[in-house]
Amino acid sequence: MPLFIAAVGLILFSAFAGVGCRRGGRFWPLATLVLMLTGCLLGIVAVTLIVIKAGSASLLLSWSVPGGGLAFRIDGLAAIFLYPALLVTAAGSLYAEGYWPVAASPASGSWLRTFYPLLAAGILLVLVADNAVLFLFAWEVMALAGFFLVVTDHSDEEPLRAGFVYLAATHAGTLALFGMFALLGSLPGAALLLPRAASLVGTTTLATAVFLLALLGFGLKAGLMPLHIWLPGAHAAAPSHVSALMSGVMIKVGIYGLIRTTGFFAEIPAWWGWTVLGLGLISSLLGVVFAIAQHDLKRLLAFHSVENIGIILLGLGTALLGRSYGVPAMVALGLAGALLHVINHGLFKALLFLSGGAMIHATGSRRLCDYGGLLRSMPLTGLFFLGGAVAICGLPPLNGFVSEWLVYLGLFQAARSAAPVPPLLLLALPGLAMTGGLALLCFAKVFGLSFLGAPKAERPGHEPPLSMLLPMGLLLAACVWIGLAPATLLPLLARATTAWLGATATTLPTPASLAPAGDISLVALLLLLLLTAGFFYSASRKRQQLATSTTWGCGCSLPLPRARYTTSSFAEMIVNFFSWALRTRITPPADTSLFPDREPFATHTPDGVLDLILRPATAFIVEATGYARRAIQHGMVGLYLLYSALALLALLIFVAGW
Repeated sequence: MPLFIAAVGLILFSAFAGVGCRRGGRFWPLATLVLMLTGCLLGIVAVTLIVIKAGSASLLLSWSVPGGGLAFRIDGLAAIFLYPALLVTAAGSLYAEGYWPVAASPASGSWLRTFYPLLAAGILLVLVADNAVLFLFAWEVMALAGFFLVVTDHSDEEPLRAGFVYLAATHAGTLALFGMFALLGSLPGAALLLPRAASLVGTTTLATAVFLLALLGFGLKAGLMPLHIWLPGAHAAAPSHVSALMSGVMIKVGIYGLIRTTGFFAEIPAWWGWTVLGLGLISSLLGVVFAIAQHDLKRLLAFHSVENIGIILLGLGTALLGRSYGVPAMVALGLAGALLHVINHGLFKALLFLSGGAMIHATGSRRLCDYGGLLRSMPLTGLFFLGGAVAICGLPPLNGFVSEWLVYLGLFQAARSAAPVPPLLLLALPGLAMTGGLALLCFAKVFGLSFLGAPKAERPGHEPPLSMLLPMGLLLAACVWIGLAPATLLPLLARATTAWLGATATTLPTPASLAPAGDISLVALLLLLLLTAGFFYSASRKRQQLATSTTWGCGCSLPLPRARYTTSSFAEMIVNFFSWALRTRITPPADTSLFPDREPFATHTPDGVLDLILRPATAFIVEATGYARRAIQHGMVGLYLLYSALALLALLIFVAGW
């Protein structure tokens, strides 16, 4: 544990070194990078030693804060979240050297290198905090650092708008967490330290209030539907390596909080599991549907974060229902699938944001309609993006398939079990399958329109520097490793499940006994060899100089770039099918003659919660309060005294009635 605290200290110290980057030169940026990488490496070593040797470790230091204490604890559940946090933080730090160099913009470069370590340190402290005061303190550091990173380009209106929506949402969640911890401290068995697993009674009214407040507070951070209002805008406005850390790691802190809180209780009411499962199904389906309708690359990836949060909640809901109905196999497989998807999503989503950042860095645009033919000039970036796309679609032989496969197995246990599990649970299976199919459609659109075909712009793109390629290669290697050898993580998943269940884990089967991970590794290896053989066969055929000729193109063999498929036309059928949820607005051409002039055509999909509900409601409230202010505030002192007298009279009547 002291080694891990030292690692967090190095990461925090790199933030102070980041302030010195304003002076220019190479020393301060290099010092920041070395401190960050060293801290992340030490953190990985410390977590590994704790998990392998002891299983868990804790440290309690004095802290002159009322009700507080520097209480740290690392167990198997925290380790699941710490590994991707440290790895993605290190990858983003190295990536920033080429993506946002200090030499090009000292002010914003120093800004990033100051608040990026603060965000990483806040995330790490939240994951190891064993005290409510320390947890909320680290939570606020994480929230504020995230805000300052979103508004890095504060000369533009879009980051400012996205940053303030994020700030309002995250502090609404923080208020819910204050209430949750206040109620949690009043429950029997809870003390200044966070309760141990399965130590509280879950059938009381206070336990229900704790669960609902946790669902609100942590759900806002995780971005589950319909609490996702901040997520698309913030991820799109932030620099790409910041988006990778926020999407791959920060939103998982909300998942960690929800899993940790539900683990406090020995009895889990069935409606808790049904609520989590239902929200997961809604988030996974609507998240991928909204992603299909996007034209902005980073907003598209952001909505896929909502989708994958839904998949994680499907696994967690399965585990909660397994505890409620007494099906240990559902608990083991559902939670293992959810936790493994936490790791997997952190890896492949960070990979997609970093490779997407390389595309934006090369072309200067986030719009998919500005891309095309990038594979010719950016083959390595195309390979990394394709790897992330295959993983996020849940296709073998990469890691996304393994975690979704565990969730599938957990859901199937409901049909195989003799326990009275309602058959309604099986409806999550086609929902999860539909999510995977729609994700495949979405990334076929993105990769096809971006990397294949002919260039659509004058700037064909260029391969990023080595400092940006190395992190992407590291993340892709991790995705391949988990996809080919998932059995290596099953012991860690078993430790995390035991930490979540506490004393009730004595009769729980291990994920390794329920999931033939060795068979999956063999099939994935064979599939990888088959794909490699197919690639080399195709390359050898091309070298044979086969005679080719163009096919008949209806009199137009070389269409203009603007006449090819666009994001709107590619996804039109799906967008129309889900029009009841998307509410896509179409701006058609005004000139419908045979030979029209240049006419604009555009589609825009508003956010169903933020744009169609919250913004109009806020505007109505502001207008109504404006009328009330003008009607009440006349500037007469006597009238104000009358208001005070009436308020005191109403208060006296209330007290007397009470």
